[in-house]
Amino acid sequence: MPFAKCPPTAEPPWHERDRRAQKSGLRHTVYAANGDQYTGEWLDNRKHGKGTQIWKRTGAIYNGDWKFGKRDGYGSYSIPDPVTKEYKKVYTGWWKNDKKCGYGTRFYAGGEYYEGEWRGGLRSGWGRLYRRDGSIYEGQWLGDQPCGQGMLRLPNENRYEGGWKDGKKHGPGKFFYLDTGQLFEGVWAADIPKYGIMIDFGRDEAPTPTQYPIPKIELADPDGVLEEAQAMFDDSQK
Repeated sequence: MPFAKCPPTAEPPWHERDRRAQKSGLRHTVYAANGDQYTGEWLDNRKHGKGTQIWKRTGAIYNGDWKFGKRDGYGSYSIPDPVTKEYKKVYTGWWKNDKKCGYGTRFYAGGEYYEGEWRGGLRSGWGRLYRRDGSIYEGQWLGDQPCGQGMLRLPNENRYEGGWKDGKKHGPGKFFYLDTGQLFEGVWAADIPKYGIMIDFGRDEAPTPTQYPIPKIELADPDGVLEEAQAMFDDSQK
């Protein structure tokens, strides 16, 4: 019985175009519909490897590592100056899942900058903040605020060492007044000293010591007074 032999069906042209559109490996600049552009490596149509992204709306630029479409690894993020249009770095360091994570340096307006640890895009762990007024905080952070143990050194070299909470001095600590040669040791709550003792400390080397030294405490039971003050403070925190 005779039968007709069908000629081989030609592959539709869109198959070839689709294959060419798939992005894997190193590619030239790819433009998004909103004008953003990316130059670098791809994997399964997602940014993956080394690459540079430029956001059209803000002019911001990221250059570094990518993983499955998100900033992940080491990279730097910069923005153009609104006046000079020159790029200035905002952050250089490690990223995870498109957020700052690990060790990195963040630059702020007015010359302030932070170098230290990050978690989920927030300063968390150990870090050092250089403030525009010349003071320096070095210590523990949590949720973008000093929290835990840390030291604040002021421009005149006076310093506080002790506990912090929500960005304020909180808990046991020491404040060294090196300009006057005194030391206050006590307990703080929300930046306010609640109780403690003040003594002369390095008075002979101080540049501007007080006119008279601190007199000796004449209380019959100074330790008992401190214990009572601590108990009252502890009760107020409950």
